[in-house]
Amino acid sequence: MKKQLLLFAFSALALTSCQDDDTQAYEMELMKGDWKEVKREVISGKDNKTVLSSSTPEGCDAKNLLFFRTDFYVSYTAYSGTGGADCQVNGKSEGRYTYDAESKILGIAFDGGESSNYKVDILSSTELRIAQQFGNYDQNGDKIPDVTYVTYKR
Repeated sequence: MKKQLLLFAFSALALTSCQDDDTQAYEMELMKGDWKEVKREVISGKDNKTVLSSSTPEGCDAKNLLFFRTDFYVSYTAYSGTGGADCQVNGKSEGRYTYDAESKILGIAFDGGESSNYKVDILSSTELRIAQQFGNYDQNGDKIPDVTYVTYKR
């Protein structure tokens, strides 16, 4: 009986230790590919529900691409031009990212700079919504920093 209990305990430990790796690999696979920004919102830090401001990219900005690979490579391609019909690549930043599936923290460092952290709020095969974890400040006067959320779609 003791041997069976011990075997069960080791099996449970082995299964739970692999679970985080499996979750991380699965979520990084979901993250892989091109993402276009579709919405940027500032949400009240007090209730994390009230939308204080919202904007959608227009013109050439709507073509900007955030790209992830599963080997921790990330790039951001910015477009510029007049009106949206005459868009040209304005610049490309490349870097590395980190991702912790347990805490849902995504760290992105472009061109050898410091890492900026985001909390992954939604991650599916078609949608990525991240909350900025840096540079947030009180925008509605309630003395609680408000949070910028960015939504991307495929």
